[in-house]
Amino acid sequence: MRWLLIVLSLLLILLQYQLWLGEGGLANKLTLEREVTEQQQQNEVLAQRNQILVSEVVDLKEGQESIEERARKDLGMIKEGETFYMVVEPEDQ
Repeated sequence: MRWLLIVLSLLLILLQYQLWLGEGGLANKLTLEREVTEQQQQNEVLAQRNQILVSEVVDLKEGQESIEERARKDLGMIKEGETFYMVVEPEDQ
C-alpha cells in the first residue's frame, strides 16, 4: 500500500509539472495569449491604415481635386494662368 501511495504521489507531481511548466502548459498558454493580443493591436493599426489608403484611392479615381492636389504637392505643377512664387529661407551660418 505504501508503494502505491509513493507511485501515485510521483505521478501527481509529474502531471503538475507538465501542467504548469511543460509544453502546452499554462505558462505557454499565457505567452500565446499575450502574443495574440499584440497581434490584434497591430492588425487594428494596419486596418486603419488600409482604410485611409482605400479612401485615397477612391478620391483619386473619382475626384479631380485630389489629383490636382497630388500633382501640385508631389510634382510641383501649377495651373495655367497661375503665378508660382518660391520662398527661399536663408541658411543659418
